[in-house]
Amino acid sequence: MARRASGSRFTPKTLAWLALAAAAVFFSVQGGEYGTSDLFKQRSRRERLQFTVDSLQQVIDSLRAYRTALAEDPEVQERVAREEFGMIREGERLYRFADPSAAAADSSR
Repeated sequence: MARRASGSRFTPKTLAWLALAAAAVFFSVQGGEYGTSDLFKQRSRRERLQFTVDSLQQVIDSLRAYRTALAEDPEVQERVAREEFGMIREGERLYRFADPSAAAADSSR
């Protein structure tokens, strides 16, 4: 019996080998512990985390600069003493103005 010259028909055995090869290629790309899509997700997560780390590093740097200024700069020390602790210099007077809406609320009770 002679074979056909036309190669358009695949035998079941050839189709099985092609399916096996396609499955092997798919598993090599997507299978295993970390597939390609997992690696892309990890890369984007790493970029987000790096952005967060950079932002936090900026906050740390500004807090260190503030700590240094608070320890060494007399103007910053005076500002903090006035704003946070209500301290005044000798001979100064401190005037506090009440909020008119708070005074009206107190008188209506």
